[in-house]
Amino acid sequence: MRVSKKLSIAALAAATMMALAGCAGSIDKSETTTTPEAAPTFAAGTTMERLAESGTITIGTKFDQPLFGLTDIDGTPKGFDVEIGKLIAAKLGIAEDKIVWKEAVSANREPFIQNGEVDIVVATYTINDKRKEVISFAGPYYEAGQSILVKADNDDIKSEKDLVGKPVCSVTGSTPAAKLTEIGAEPLLTDTYTNCLEPLRGGQVVAVSTDNVILAGLAQQNEGQFKVVGKPFTKEPYGIGLAKDDTEFRNFINDTLEESYKDGSYKAAWDATAGEVLEYVEPPAVDRY
Repeated sequence: MRVSKKLSIAALAAATMMALAGCAGSIDKSETTTTPEAAPTFAAGTTMERLAESGTITIGTKFDQPLFGLTDIDGTPKGFDVEIGKLIAAKLGIAEDKIVWKEAVSANREPFIQNGEVDIVVATYTINDKRKEVISFAGPYYEAGQSILVKADNDDIKSEKDLVGKPVCSVTGSTPAAKLTEIGAEPLLTDTYTNCLEPLRGGQVVAVSTDNVILAGLAQQNEGQFKVVGKPFTKEPYGIGLAKDDTEFRNFINDTLEESYKDGSYKAAWDATAGEVLEYVEPPAVDRY
């Protein structure tokens, strides 16, 4: 049985901070503007009423994912997931500057929701049955697929079959990490995908593997150093995590998503963020389970 290895975060910290600093200047343009609903009313006792009356919402998102959730030079996250969070907040009557953003990495998303540290998580968060045992999901609002990132001069790896028996970096607690073990690769795990780039540069791993949209963002922010290869070999429906069995809130978020598909705000959010690199595709139907 192959054993996943944990990369030293401390050893990679300097390289990661340099990578984020290099990205920060290029994402200011990914911010869009949402207008909050004027004095919305909700049924008594619902999560929507509580949040609307408080005038604030805490949203967990990634801080290291180009195109989807990446902190700017002032520490403010920007990206498609961030914009989805803003759309939900606006329907609650909450302005952008009243949103509290909390960094969510793959391993802490469920605990954050279970412990009430966040109200929702929008963080390249794949819906699956195991996670639905402890939290609920609205959406999906996007479907990604696991793919492979290699150094730009690597012509040996063309698909997931070429990863068998080889060291590949991914993130603790993620569905891509589990898939790597399943296909026979040797996962080396860290807490964020940017922490995978230095081992890839240095030859500790032959590839990084996660959702194609995440890898596209990393390649774009490190132009000429890496490339995405092969076709996606999984389906990763991104959902919005919230407290288990809060059906009214889940329905509200699903309604908000469907309305954004119709009124153009979803596409506007995409075009201003991930759409700078990735082709627009129609969002999947929400799952009202």
